Amino acid sequence: MPTGRFAPSPSGRLHLGNLRTALVAWLAARIDDSPFYLRFEDLGARQLEHYESQLTDLTRFGLDFDGEPIRQLDRLDSYRDAVSDLQEHGLVYECFCSRSEIRRAASAPHDTFAGYSYPGTCRELTMAQRRSKIASGRSPALRIFANGTKIPFVDQVAGYQEFEVDDFVVQRNDGVPAYHLVVVVDDAAQGVEQVVRANDLLESTARHLFIYRTLGLEPPSHAHVPLVLSPSRERLAKRHGAVTLDDQEAMGRSPEQVLSYLGWTLGLCDAGDAVAARDLLTGFELSRTPTDPVVLPVEMV
Repeated sequence: MPTGRFAPSPSGRLHLGNLRTALVAWLAARIDDSPFYLRFEDLGARQLEHYESQLTDLTRFGLDFDGEPIRQLDRLDSYRDAVSDLQEHGLVYECFCSRSEIRRAASAPHDTFAGYSYPGTCRELTMAQRRSKIASGRSPALRIFANGTKIPFVDQVAGYQEFEVDDFVVQRNDGVPAYHLVVVVDDAAQGVEQVVRANDLLESTARHLFIYRTLGLEPPSHAHVPLVLSPSRERLAKRHGAVTLDDQEAMGRSPEQVLSYLGWTLGLCDAGDAVAARDLLTGFELSRTPTDPVVLPVEMV
């Protein structure tokens, strides 16, 4: 009975792609009557004004959750404890590189840094070099020693995957713990056993599994759901028009009709069927989730 979760950023209204992913995550947990949690990933978000609107839209879809929604901003101490643990065991190092410096390094021949995303520029800095950079006004981020470790895993939707993990950031240079660490700490704390999310995060899973391994935590299973795209096959954005439930209602489609459409894209009902979320549990199997992106028809945007 895998415990699941949905973890949106409250920086905007949920669009149809978000809602489809939430629906799959909810179905994957509720098919076994497992706990299902809502967590707002608000750490580092630029706007924090859509907690209520997101919860409202999920509720309008008939999705329910166990317990109260969790906010990352209330859990900073837990993330800092994890960072301190990594520091105490010598598993991270200070990095003073700017994004432009990393981009310039990445344009060099691959054999200068083994082809990884981060070239390891600061990995071997001496104490004197670190002090000099701090004295010049630079604040360091913290990167974890990964050294291009290959991480294989089997995704429940996308199948077998394998990615190399670079020395990625676990704490930003402003002292805020980074997403890749935070999401692992949260899922472990909530006892999440099954992560269902959009497949734009598929490659990030290798980094998360590396952190699970490093912290000695049991990792969950993962399932990455294909994106919902605009009619021009772009990622959904406000410029595409009617991408939220409110937008759809303004065009004459009720939340139940939108749910029916998304259920149809999952092969769980016929288009136009009058269905509730729980009706879609019949016949649902996570491993049978379609692997192609959903392209919205022009009339829906």
